[in-house]
Amino acid sequence: MFIDEAEITVRAGKGGDGAVSFRREAFEPRGGPNGGDGGDGGAVVLAVKPDMRTLLDFRYRDVFKAERGRSGTSKKHSGRNGQDAVVPVPPGTVVHDLDLGRQVADLVAPGQHMIVAHGGKGGRGNASFATPSRQAPRFCQLGAPGEERHLRLELRLLADVGIIGYPNVGKSSLIARVSAAKPEIAPYPFTTLQPNLGVVQFEDFTTMVIADLPGLIVGAHEGVGLGDQFLRHVERTKLLVHMLDASALEGRDPLQDFRDINRELELYDERLVRLEQIVALNKIDLPDGRERVPELRAALEAEGRAVFPISAATGEGVEPLLDHVRERLFARGHTVEPEPVPEDEMELEIPALPRRELSARRVDEETLEVSGTRIENLAATVDMDADEAVAWFQRQLEEQGVLEALRVAGVEEGDTVVIGPVEFVYTTEEPRR
Repeated sequence: MFIDEAEITVRAGKGGDGAVSFRREAFEPRGGPNGGDGGDGGAVVLAVKPDMRTLLDFRYRDVFKAERGRSGTSKKHSGRNGQDAVVPVPPGTVVHDLDLGRQVADLVAPGQHMIVAHGGKGGRGNASFATPSRQAPRFCQLGAPGEERHLRLELRLLADVGIIGYPNVGKSSLIARVSAAKPEIAPYPFTTLQPNLGVVQFEDFTTMVIADLPGLIVGAHEGVGLGDQFLRHVERTKLLVHMLDASALEGRDPLQDFRDINRELELYDERLVRLEQIVALNKIDLPDGRERVPELRAALEAEGRAVFPISAATGEGVEPLLDHVRERLFARGHTVEPEPVPEDEMELEIPALPRRELSARRVDEETLEVSGTRIENLAATVDMDADEAVAWFQRQLEEQGVLEALRVAGVEEGDTVVIGPVEFVYTTEEPRR
């Protein structure tokens, strides 16, 4: 089954919690704090897997999670970092971030990878909070939550040559003739419900990848005949072989077919009609096909097209067609080998979400909500069960302007304040230290 679109959720690992610990050694009755920091959470990474050809795996699994970091321990020992979750994707995967609303990557090369969710930072142990005026802190910091992102993956096949044309003109037969691919071939419309990739090897052992692109008929750009599902794959190709049924076995005019398919390409993306097209007049093994070749050839060559009569069934004319295709690939500055990806594009990171500025608003008569990227991240790391941690957090609220924002929003004694995962009752009383 060929699947070329998928939506997934990726969740990086939470950071490990810091530790609260004090030295307990002989002759050191007043040993200082030695709680270690928590480990960082694992990231989620998309990695190109060369032998993967579809997004089928994502049909059965759409949530990917990385491992959380381990908590710190005594003697200032830091916790272990969480393992990254590596998610394989096929070459040609385009990554769209649904939160940002735009494309963020185009993964094409084996070994190319992209961090799509960063793990949370490990929390600091109590040793990190020691100061000359606070020599024995009895609190630590919890690990920060990992990022969660929502992605849409879109596969656009990587092929040197795309074979286009109406159903039943012989595209799959040509793929089967020139490569080891074994597409289904049958005498009825829409036999091919997924693109077929084939690798053509020449005598000098160079290769080129060809793909037949099914479902193209009038209205394809609007979804008629499955065309909108496969037109995106034309964008990757370096040139096109436009196959026509010279025998008109289906009762259609081959020249009108040629114009109709090109119109669909233009309506989908006008850049596609500027791709070089080589015309293959197929089914010359049939009497009607061979008889119509001179007329069709003259009309198409008058438009500047290179035309090759062939029979995908018997192999007649196929070798000259492939030689010309290869020649044109080189002539246009292309090679039949994969183009290298620049070194700085092999390791990518997803763009950060925009930071939300600090704000406070009243939700109802008894509740106010504080939002802002920085303060929400900080609130998620506070152990609200530790009095010293609460006192430290309140000082942070004052220093970062949160209390002032609450006063502007009309906070009153006894109101509930919500900051991310944290809720507390607002009071002007000094917290216990």
